[in-house]
Order: sequence, then C-alpha cells, then structure tokens
Amino acid sequence: MKSLIHMCGTAVRRAENALAVLVLACLSLIPIVEIIARTFFKTGLLGSTEYVQHLVLWVTFVGGMFASRENRHLSVTAGAALFPAGARMWIATAVSFISVAVVSCFAWAAFSFVRVGIDPSQMVGAVKAQWAAFIMPVGFAVMALRFVVHAPKGVLPKVIAACGAIVVTLALTAGAPFLSHLALPLAIVLAVSFAFGTPIFVVLGGLALLYLLGGAGELAALPNESYTMLTGPVMPTIPLFSLTGYLLSESKAGERLVRLFRALFGWMPGGLTLMAILVSAFFTTFTGASGVTVIALGGLLCFVLVESGYKKGFSEGFITSCGSLGLLFPPSLAVILYGVVSHVNIRHLFVAGLLPGVLVVSVMAVFGGINAKRNKIPRTRFNAGEAAAALKESAWELLLPLLVLVGYFEGFLTLVETGAMSVLYVAIVEVFVTRDIKPKDLPAALLPCVPIIGGVLVILASAKGLSYCVIDAEIPTRLSAWAQASIHSKYVFLLMLNAALLVVGCFMDIFSAIIVVVPLIAPLGAAFGIQPVHLGIIFLTNLEIGYLMPPVGINLQLASYRFGENLPSMYRLIFPFVIVLFAAVLVITYLPFLSTWLVHLLYG
Repeated sequence: MKSLIHMCGTAVRRAENALAVLVLACLSLIPIVEIIARTFFKTGLLGSTEYVQHLVLWVTFVGGMFASRENRHLSVTAGAALFPAGARMWIATAVSFISVAVVSCFAWAAFSFVRVGIDPSQMVGAVKAQWAAFIMPVGFAVMALRFVVHAPKGVLPKVIAACGAIVVTLALTAGAPFLSHLALPLAIVLAVSFAFGTPIFVVLGGLALLYLLGGAGELAALPNESYTMLTGPVMPTIPLFSLTGYLLSESKAGERLVRLFRALFGWMPGGLTLMAILVSAFFTTFTGASGVTVIALGGLLCFVLVESGYKKGFSEGFITSCGSLGLLFPPSLAVILYGVVSHVNIRHLFVAGLLPGVLVVSVMAVFGGINAKRNKIPRTRFNAGEAAAALKESAWELLLPLLVLVGYFEGFLTLVETGAMSVLYVAIVEVFVTRDIKPKDLPAALLPCVPIIGGVLVILASAKGLSYCVIDAEIPTRLSAWAQASIHSKYVFLLMLNAALLVVGCFMDIFSAIIVVVPLIAPLGAAFGIQPVHLGIIFLTNLEIGYLMPPVGINLQLASYRFGENLPSMYRLIFPFVIVLFAAVLVITYLPFLSTWLVHLLYG
C-alpha cells in the first residue's frame, strides 16, 4: 500500500513539474513568436496577448501549488520560536487549521466566480476564458489539501487541520449569519497568527474574506479582483523578469561578476564592498525579491569579503543590507508594479529612481570604504590583463541590462516582450555560450523558481482582494480627510509617512505592500502636494529598508537562515547599516528634485 501511494505521489509530482515547465515555456515563447511575426511577416499572433495574460493565472496557481508542496509560502515564525517544542506543535496545528479554512473558502469563492462570474463567450484565442480561469479553484483546493498534509506529524493534528475545510463548508452552506458578529475577533486572531507562521497570502486574503462575510459583499468579489489583476497587461513581466534572475542565479554569472568587479575596484579603499553592492544590485533588479540575492549570492560574497580581511559580522550585515539595493533600477519589478497600481508612468518612475538609487548605492559604498580604511583592509593592485579577461568572461551578462534599456526605453519592445527577450537571451547565453547549464538540465533549472514566483503572485492575488475591501470601506478617503485636518505641515506628514512605511516593510513583502498600501497613501500624497513620481520613490526606498527592520524583516530572516545566525545577532549586525540607509531615505524624502529633475528634463 505504501509503495502504491509513493508511486502515485511520484507520478503526480512529475506531472506537476512538467506542467510548470510547459507553462513557463509558453509564457516566455509566445511573446517571442509575436515579435518574429510582427517583424518579418507584418502581422501578429492571433490571441497572443490573451494567451499570455491567462498563462499568468496558471503560473500563479501552479506555482502556489508548488509552494504548498514544498512548504515554501512566505511566512513569519518568530512568534512560535518563543515557545517550547511541545507548544510549537500545537501552534503549528492551529496555523494549519487556519490556513486550510481560509484557503478552502478561497476555493469555494473562486469556483463560484469561474462558474457564473466570467462570460462564457469571452475567448482566449481558441480557448474560453472560463476554462482558462478554472485553475483558480483547482489551485486553491490543492493548496488546502497540502496544508493538511504538512500539518504536524500524527493523526490528530492532521484531522484538526482538515476540520478547517469542513467548518468552512458548513458555514458557507448555512449562510453563516453569525460571522457578522465574529468578524472582528476572527480578524484579530488571524492577524496575530501571522507572527506564528500563517502564510502572508492567507492572512491578507483571510482579512478580506472576513470583511465580506461580515455583510459587506459577495465572496466572489475577491477572485474577481484577483483575476482582473493577474490578467492585466503588465503582469506577465513579474514571472518573466523573475525567471531571468533565477536562471542567472542557477549559472555561474555571480562568480563572473564578482571576478569582474573585484578586478575593477579591488584597488580602491572599500572596493570589494562596492563589488558586493554592484553584484547584489544587478541580481535584485531582475529577481525582484532581494531575499533571493541574499540566499543565492550571500555565501559567495561573504567568503570574498572575509578572505579579503573584513570581519565576519560586518560582512554578513553588509551583504544583508545590500540585498535590496537594486529595487530602484530597471527592470525592477517593484517599480513596474507600483506604476500599475498607482497609474504613474512606469518609464517616468524608472527615470525618477536613477539618482536616488545612485545616492543609496554611494552612501553604502562610502560606509564600506570608511570601514576598510579604519580596519586597514589590504587592497589589490589594478591588473589591466585580469580586468580585461574578467570583462570578456562576463560580457554576456553585462549586455543584459543594455538589452532591457534599449528594447523598452527606445520603444522597440513592449515591457512584456522585453521580459520574454530577457528570458530567451539568458537561456541561450547560459546554455549554449557559457554552458553553465546543460540543455537537458534546463527544465530542472526552471523548477526552483516556480514556488517563489507562484508564492509572490498568490500574495498579490490576496492583497488585491484586501485592497478592494479597503477601498470599498472608504478608508483612503477617511484617512485623507483625517490627515488634512490633523497634520498641517507637509514635512511632518512626510516624516510620519517614513515611519509608517518602515513598519509596513517590516511586516509585509514589497509586492503586497504596494497593492494594499499605495491606494491609501496616493490620495494623501496628492493632498499634500507631493508629486506622484516622488511619492513612488519615497515609498520604494522606505520598503527597501523595511526588509531589514526588526523584528521580522524578510531579509533579516533569510540572512539568519543563510549565515546561520540567530535573529537577535542579525539585529545587532544590521543596525549601523539601517541608520545609514535611513539617512539616505530622509535626503530622498526632503529633496524632491533628486526624483523629479531627470523626469522633467527628459519628459518636460
């Protein structure tokens, strides 16, 4: 019996892997076919836009199923660590129950939406949109099942977890009028559970569900909001640029870039810290999630710094701080998503982020240089031959940002096509030029990014539902009225905004923060006369630091895992860097010309 179950599990796993690779391949190749058809045949691929947009749905929910299978949904477990082992088991059981209950409710709502909420006459090429969207309830149902499977060992914890689905089914069948009275206490329980391991997407979506179950609307509104956002025209860029970054991280591109920047800057005071900054920024611009940079390159960069004479603690803190420095540079996914949500021109946002981005990089570089000089870190003599060899070796990777800048900013390619070209370019380079990835290993190289991409997109889907509820409750309007009545100085407002965003960045990933918080602050920014692009840069730079804020900043947790340090040790290591970065954020906040000057110069 066990053998049969194992065989079935293996077959399902292989089928799921094949489906994930197929979806990512189609998502990457359809825009390429569109470019070829437009360039050489003066025509287009029928339904290509709709196919690509609905493939994002499949990437989201297949990736979400992957994240559940691998138990890799983004969450915080700092609260559970405070309790003894026996208590932690029951805490994990409670988290499983909550996760199963909320995700089961998602599945019911998504099924209702797909069945009656999508016009069957809508076509996606030759496929009805209704069928393309059916992955939503299926994906949620599989995730709920896997939350049961990953409940703590033993029959009782798994039965308790499974009861989450039963409770939801009975409550929805009965109409659950009592939930209108329990919505607030249940919301408090859900919010508190976040600190004990409940995934972020469950908390965000669960809060939205409780708002609607309290009598504010139909549950199908949440999958409708998720569907509308995920099939938006720019959303394919998130999986495409993320896939580009992950392919780079699977190759030896990081080692080549380290060699190059070490050769170019090793002779300078703090030259190797500048190397760490530039390599980290390069990867973060493409992965969109700075934690990936810490995980993928943290060991290599830390080894280089320590071997060159830097203290281990300084190196770990510095690399953790550098993990988010690329979020302002093209083709940063955070900038793209902010532009979509705030309706600010994405090109303008990228231009607005250049000088603030350079300022943040420069501040960190100066900090590294001061440390190197104080501790008498030895420098290497500049070797033109080594620099030329390293440049030749890493030239293919260095051409990638040029491809993005020319393709998109010169108008040759759409943003989605630029993302697809980036994937194709990196795949060709790493498989056939540098040969870091064997052709037969390419599908396997794609798989590690599936749960991360899917996990991020599932969070966005849940966050969009919560954002809908926030707007429906007229919270932005009320908040704007309160701020105008209570705060009479633009500068006081900006300082309060900085503090609030640091807290948000500590507890939320940047993508869900953009979806939920931007609709709140955009009216406030307008009320106080802050230019939209400046507000965007303030928001993004604050969220960069939020990744590092105790107690549960995402980069802190990932760095703790990567370097084997406990969280209190990471707080101590990261403190001086947070102070330096916050000083840079204050400069960016109170000197708006850093964000607006280039935009006015180039676009009037």
